[in-house]
Amino acid sequence: MIEMIAFDADDTLWHNERDYHRAAQRLQDLLAPYHPAETVEQALFETEMRNLAAYGYGLKAFTLSMIETAVALSNGQLSSNMVQALLDGAKEMVATDVELLPGVADALQALSPHYKLMVITKGDLLDQERKLARSGLADTFAHFEVVSNKTPEVYAAILQKHDLTPQHFMMIGNSLRSDVLPVVELGATAVYIPHDLTWAHETHVEPHADDSYHTLAHINDLPDLLRKLEKETHSS
Repeated sequence: MIEMIAFDADDTLWHNERDYHRAAQRLQDLLAPYHPAETVEQALFETEMRNLAAYGYGLKAFTLSMIETAVALSNGQLSSNMVQALLDGAKEMVATDVELLPGVADALQALSPHYKLMVITKGDLLDQERKLARSGLADTFAHFEVVSNKTPEVYAAILQKHDLTPQHFMMIGNSLRSDVLPVVELGATAVYIPHDLTWAHETHVEPHADDSYHTLAHINDLPDLLRKLEKETHSS
């Protein structure tokens, strides 16, 4: 019996990656005199990967990596105007309205009377708290956890904190790396809902058995999946 259902936030509950794509496009435009877009895209990704240990995830880390990439690819010729343009773009991302993904509000409304709901998300604490507040969903969730990474150990600590066993826990998200495979490793239930735009880092995973988790095309299908799982539990 599932007692707690946790949701990833970015690109599971609301749009997020599209804003990062726009910012990356701005970087490519600024560096067009120096390198083609493909070179800038690859360099930015490599910079982000190098910086994960130092900066973690989220908007601040992304902005620092953009500036570092711009400095490197411009051979140190990055102007103050270019830096300001990147900073202005980051501030625009902070100010962007939170837009829920289709079906999210209806799915949560269907589930909230029957299950405790929570959010487990990576990123910058202030930024994620801001997005939750702007989403209009804050009152829907019993708990809100912002973590530096999503590993089996991190999930296990969250379950212990909330006095849950893996058998009573379900995680929903758009990342196999972060939202699904670590949860499966714990013996909990995981649901993968792919998103059209997913950061490349989240799609780079080792081969896995896709029958160890559930895959849904749309979050609207989640209540039906829960009913099916509960029926199977009662009949076993």
